[in-house]
Amino acid sequence: MAVCTLDEIAAWSQMGDDARKALMERLPDRARMQHALHTLLPEHAALERALHPLDTPPEGEGWNSAELEGLLTARPVAAAAVLAGLVPRSEGTTVLLTRRHDGLRHHGGQVSFPGGRVDAGDADAVAAALRESDEEIALKRDQVQPLGLLDPLATVSGFLVMPVVAVIDPRFVPVPNPGEVAEVFEVPLDYLMAPQNLRTVELEFKGRQRTVLEYDWAEQRIWGATAAILYNLRRRLEAAA
Repeated sequence: MAVCTLDEIAAWSQMGDDARKALMERLPDRARMQHALHTLLPEHAALERALHPLDTPPEGEGWNSAELEGLLTARPVAAAAVLAGLVPRSEGTTVLLTRRHDGLRHHGGQVSFPGGRVDAGDADAVAAALRESDEEIALKRDQVQPLGLLDPLATVSGFLVMPVVAVIDPRFVPVPNPGEVAEVFEVPLDYLMAPQNLRTVELEFKGRQRTVLEYDWAEQRIWGATAAILYNLRRRLEAAA
């Protein structure tokens, strides 16, 4: 069977119907393609060294829990999961992010990864991240391949978030849920992994000064938990190098 090039796969969204049909006839079946997605990532070997295995989730209260001492409520911490999706493009790997709908009660208008609370029906954090990604941007299970886990992150809203790093089929076309997602966009991974592009910002929360992390990309402000997850990815890659 013929093999399609990365440039051909990455150009899917710009192709006409005839070109897409011709490419699809050359692709392996979808199940095989899903399990081969990691081969499109130049960073795959480094990620394999840096990430926690999918079947061995890390434990603990969150790598940043000391920073939140005295800020968390007394209620039990709720488990959540997000999908840190990497998209292999011919010009370089990108990170898929969403901007939440402005009208949402929690974190409206903020940039985030697809994800949410781990429900009782979810087998684990990976299942929750995949379910939420389908609900928010119509990312189907055969269009994504989970690779591993980052360290859990505690949030001031009372969640313990498990980030699931995954590779997304470059042919995927997001369909934002209009009630939840205002926009889907991608940022080059190299930009987000460069230390000089991350800054700290001081703000007041519950009468205390807090230091939060922040990136600027185009007209997007990437900050808070999302920036902290990207920082954790960078530090784990640096430690595994």
